Amino acid sequence: MKFLKNKKLIISLSIVLAIIVASFSAFGIYVSDYYHADTNAIAEFSEGWGVKPEQLSKNVLVYKPEKPIAGFIFYPGGKVEHTAYEPLMQALTDRNIMCVLIKMPFNLAVLDINAANGIKEKFPEIKDWYIGGHSLGGSMAASYIAKNTDLKGLVLLGAYSTADLSDKDIYALSLFGNNDKVMDTQKYEKYKKNMPTNFMQIELRGANHAYFGMYGEQDGDGKAEMTNEEQILLAAEEISKFVIISLQGANL
Repeated sequence: MKFLKNKKLIISLSIVLAIIVASFSAFGIYVSDYYHADTNAIAEFSEGWGVKPEQLSKNVLVYKPEKPIAGFIFYPGGKVEHTAYEPLMQALTDRNIMCVLIKMPFNLAVLDINAANGIKEKFPEIKDWYIGGHSLGGSMAASYIAKNTDLKGLVLLGAYSTADLSDKDIYALSLFGNNDKVMDTQKYEKYKKNMPTNFMQIELRGANHAYFGMYGEQDGDGKAEMTNEEQILLAAEEISKFVIISLQGANL
């Protein structure tokens, strides 16, 4: 009888162990399949830009202009290599916004929502800070600012906030393309009620989901009616306008 009990226990433990191993294997396969930065396109885009990134730490790149008007912490899209967003960071730096680009664990911002912790303190000369991100990164940035309202504002690129920001004294900007076929538009409309009073949304005509970064085409996305470079520059211009308006304290 005791032998049978031990045998059942061994079988049960073996099943549990098999499930754990299978789960880890599935996770490993999932995270190893991600969108890589298009290094050739980024190199071509980056020619002529004066500011080169500084390595603040192993997982943090900083793009700092000579006279920054504000700081911007950026969370990359889900399963997208963080360096795919270097062109956007460079374009914003050219508009005097210091950018902090964060590499996420396994390229998933959901695994380190608090990655922005401690960054502001390293740059005490910058008074006003914003946080934002693309797709999943934008949603996680929204979750972060929901608990860290000492930030000035939020920038969502092809993203929405499941966190309730409606009572927060912050500014928020949402940029998305009319050809974006990746972002769930029904959920976007559902969660729009979570946005603060000072909220601005801009639909970029001809833009899609993937072209906020440079990592090629994304599965299921719509076809952009502009170049990757054009969409990034357009996004940088709208973000810059948003930052300037919010720094002036104007209502959106």
